[in-house]
Amino acid sequence: MNTVPAKPRRLFFAWTAWDTIPALMVLGHVAFLAWLFFGFHQTPWWLWIPCAFIYSISISWSINGPSHSFIHNEFFKWAWLNRVYSFLFSLVDGFSQEWYRSVHLRHHVGNMDRVGKNGTTIDPISIYRHGKDGKPENVWAYTFLSFFRDDIGECYTRLKEKHPERARWVRIEMVTFIVVYLACLVYDWRAFLCLVPFYYLGQSLSSLNGYYEHLKGNPDEPIAWGVSTYNKFYNWIWLYNGFHAEHHYRPKVHWTKMVELRDSIRDEQRAKGVHVMHWCHALGFMDRQPSARTQVGQPAKAA
Repeated sequence: MNTVPAKPRRLFFAWTAWDTIPALMVLGHVAFLAWLFFGFHQTPWWLWIPCAFIYSISISWSINGPSHSFIHNEFFKWAWLNRVYSFLFSLVDGFSQEWYRSVHLRHHVGNMDRVGKNGTTIDPISIYRHGKDGKPENVWAYTFLSFFRDDIGECYTRLKEKHPERARWVRIEMVTFIVVYLACLVYDWRAFLCLVPFYYLGQSLSSLNGYYEHLKGNPDEPIAWGVSTYNKFYNWIWLYNGFHAEHHYRPKVHWTKMVELRDSIRDEQRAKGVHVMHWCHALGFMDRQPSARTQVGQPAKAA
């Protein structure tokens, strides 16, 4: 039964004081990006360039970690503080957090579905949408072209029809981050332009992460929609995004409860062929195991 967990009573945090961690992560991300931009002329190239690559990784980390967690379970009880954090996410990730929320929730409706009779997918970021013969798209194309495929107009129109208030916040957040980015361009065009390719790389790394979160999943089996990895370091830093099969099966479960959820459905996962890799999702190309769903029903090998 797909139930939504009851929200506990808190004075400050909506769910748990453990959300202090992602809340501080966001502030650290803002500070790091500010230093990278404003310290551009004072930082030697041998230090600035590696930090710019870290900035690229941090975009993927933010989109798939704190920002993603925030979509499903906002951190605070106070709506105004959640709105402040939505603006902060918009500034550091380079697009409206409210828009991302809309796209991501559609992702959960389609769950990386295959192309249907209408010639497209429900999930706007499905790895099957631009594939051929019912197969996933090539990882290179998905990684580096996804950024240019976002249909902001279609997404906004759909959101405005169903949730006009959220659509209004999309407009406000987009105008805000565009104005801030243009101000930065005017203030120091050299620093801004040097960051642009690293920004694009970060968005591409996020797409790479998403690709392997589903590549060996099963679009036809809800419990196996996602691909999980239980690498502890990755999950500590990425707020348990590694438990991706579990997350797609129960999207509202808080990141602090993912291990508990996994343990409660482990037998069913094995029976349905949930794929688990040893690598973090961004390194999914290192996973040489056959998809777990192809092994379901096969007799176990003799020891």
